Amino acid sequence: MACPLTNEPIYNADLTLTLAQLYMQEGQPHKALALLDRVAAVVDANGYAPNKLTAMVTRAQALAALGDDGEARKISLAIIATRSSGDFGTWLKDAYELLYRIEKKQGHAAAALGYYEKYAELDKAYLDDVNARTMAYETVQQHVLAQKLETEQLSQQNVLLRMQQTLDAKKSEAARLYVALLLMVLGFVLLWMFRLKRSQLRFKKLSHQDGLTAIFNRQHFMAETERSLHLLEKRAGAACLVFIDLDHFKRVNDTHGHAMGDDVLCHVVAICRQQLRPADLFGRLGGEEFGILLVECSREQGMAIAERIRQAVEDARVQGGGPAVEISTSVGVAFTGVFGYDMRRLCREADAALYRAKRAGRNRVMANAEVGDLVEA
Repeated sequence: MACPLTNEPIYNADLTLTLAQLYMQEGQPHKALALLDRVAAVVDANGYAPNKLTAMVTRAQALAALGDDGEARKISLAIIATRSSGDFGTWLKDAYELLYRIEKKQGHAAAALGYYEKYAELDKAYLDDVNARTMAYETVQQHVLAQKLETEQLSQQNVLLRMQQTLDAKKSEAARLYVALLLMVLGFVLLWMFRLKRSQLRFKKLSHQDGLTAIFNRQHFMAETERSLHLLEKRAGAACLVFIDLDHFKRVNDTHGHAMGDDVLCHVVAICRQQLRPADLFGRLGGEEFGILLVECSREQGMAIAERIRQAVEDARVQGGGPAVEISTSVGVAFTGVFGYDMRRLCREADAALYRAKRAGRNRVMANAEVGDLVEA
């Protein structure tokens, strides 16, 4: 797909490859492969390495999505073979990630681990490079801002000098006192407005956060959840509502004290955050109960994330002044695909699944796959 008004093969190929990547993001590998086949001759002819590598890694991803793991592995290995010393382009990182997923899918744990380590190394190098570029850009911005502030300061000094010359010429002590008073009042007003604005922003932030765990409080979590569900409903997106409750938390407070109980809550929040994505909503509903809205998440993905959270909490140990405290969680999950986008109904279903998990022996994940059918992770 090329622009008919230009004769730039590399630019046109780059546009087509970008469209193919968008098709992959939208879960349409067939369309992505069709585009790659159409542009293959142009990519090979122009000899532009980034276009060629991008086309290869996109093709490998599409083949893997269509189940052709063998060809996807072959292409990924070919990409890796082109690597030069110090190279950490995104295509190389994506190739290692794809090999890791293929080997993991086929049960080759050792090979999967090796590829994952390469992927993690390249991902870190890529992020470090992005951070370095960002820092350089911010440094330039700060330099420009400093120059602008210096220019403004010089301008203000010139104004003050002209005012001082006028005052000296007129020998008017009253005028000098008036100007000084005016500047003082202006500075006081600006300082007061700055402090007022800063306080307003701080109080607004605190009103949305739980004081202990620094995640959303119940009121803000519910409001954001309802807003997100409304947006998801418009575009027919999927979401999972997860309710988490710590098992026998009162026993922790009674045995080890409330300070240890607070440490346990903060530790559980840290564990949950490690398993969540940036778009997910996370809040404390009260006491030892937490809520999570997994945005753009299928039933299978939601159950997998909930199970990882449950397992991570079970594996954790909270060390205080005395012996380590072992904790576990009961988790209830409700899906928009089953119960729709009404927040109250999703809360009822997630809460019901949570209490079924407690009655079934705690330390487990439960959800309703269909109305009336119980599912346990």
